[in-house]
Amino acid sequence: MGLFGTNGVRGIVNEGLTPEIALNLARSLAVYLLEKKSGTGRRTSPTVILGTDTRISGMMLKSAVVSGLLASGIAVMDVGVVPTPSLQYYVKNHSGVDAGMIITASHNPREYNGIKLIASDGTEFSRESEKVVEEIYNSKRFMHAEWSKTGEICFEQNCNEEYLAGILAIIDRKAIEKKGFKVVTDTGNGAGSLTLPKLMSSLGCKVMALGAQPDGTFPWRNPEPLPDALSEAAALMSGSGFDLGIAQDGDADRAVFIDENGEFIDDEIMLAAIEKYILHKEKGPVVTTVSTSQRFTDIAKDEEVDIYYTAVGSVDVGRKMVEVGAVYGGEGNGGIIYPRHQVCRDGAMAAALVLEMLAHTGMKASEIKDTVPTYFNEKVKIRVPDKNLKEVMAEITKKVTDEKSKLGYTETEKIDGLKLWFNGGWLLIRPSGTEPIIRIAAEAKNKEDASKYLEIGEKYVKAVI
Repeated sequence: MGLFGTNGVRGIVNEGLTPEIALNLARSLAVYLLEKKSGTGRRTSPTVILGTDTRISGMMLKSAVVSGLLASGIAVMDVGVVPTPSLQYYVKNHSGVDAGMIITASHNPREYNGIKLIASDGTEFSRESEKVVEEIYNSKRFMHAEWSKTGEICFEQNCNEEYLAGILAIIDRKAIEKKGFKVVTDTGNGAGSLTLPKLMSSLGCKVMALGAQPDGTFPWRNPEPLPDALSEAAALMSGSGFDLGIAQDGDADRAVFIDENGEFIDDEIMLAAIEKYILHKEKGPVVTTVSTSQRFTDIAKDEEVDIYYTAVGSVDVGRKMVEVGAVYGGEGNGGIIYPRHQVCRDGAMAAALVLEMLAHTGMKASEIKDTVPTYFNEKVKIRVPDKNLKEVMAEITKKVTDEKSKLGYTETEKIDGLKLWFNGGWLLIRPSGTEPIIRIAAEAKNKEDASKYLEIGEKYVKAVI
């Protein structure tokens, strides 16, 4: 596998991700920026904004990154512990900033960490830019600044404040304040602990904050906000007069929600419900991945707007949104992108949008599911430890294509893996970007068909491996 996965560089600390890797990645980014700037005629050295989430390995990796950047003549601004979208917002809104680096493994378990590269417009590095950085990394064509031209470092304490101010400036604050919502937040000891409870209070909410003490050992729960990890928040919601529960992952770029009855709101349902709300206010293109529920497509068609599909990953979604001038986009994993604020996954912005939607519509959180079409989803993943995933996918594609008449699908899509469309739903078989795994997902209007399509996918994958 290459250096970059679906979202940046990740691995188990001191195994898949070491200080040496962090050092050389920083040096590679430095060369990329210096070569890019050499054609502009600018004489000042490039500047990189650097932050971390709460993971205990963050300082170790940050020290290596700082060394690599400074040794190459790059100026560094350290913004401390911040959510990923907070750093992205800071990069986007400050002139003279050339890139950002956020040290985070997002939703991955405690033992992981990672590094994501942020472009000067606040979006994640494009796949093309990642390839250039990876080529520099592999060739080791690093630069060493003269002793008098090494970079300087400074520290900024207001990154999170600017980020929250940006959200408050575009949300209907008065409508939310008038409702006086009672909310439970579960930031899981991650970076969102520094921002989400504060945002809720600023919106006039009464807040019960769980796991709001930054702690990189994540003693409260696993960083990924799956329903099983949110049992305490769900129990607190049930029958206690709260209107909404909000939970975030380790770097707070995603948010998931719990209704007033303590029931988890499916991520795909929430993605589509916010899409519908946004499109009622503002018409324009929308973007999502090939793995997203048909709900998203149905709403786009109902609202008569263009819809674009990408490979799985916020990098691809964000880049396509910029290209087509989208008004909304995201993934069905809590990754909501609202470009009026910024073109990246943003858990706090998503939380504010949900509260605004509830305030404007008068709905309860439990009624959100009734505003979008009903579909049934099935998912499974199959480990493929001893084979090349590209070769496996090529063989699966050939077998499925040869047996089209037998399977009865109507069309195929190869944006990311292989997607088969049936009259009653779809099947997606795609390789993971970070693990030796084939992921299979199916969706249909009824559970029986969804299960049937999933079984077809499992059969072909297992036959090949």
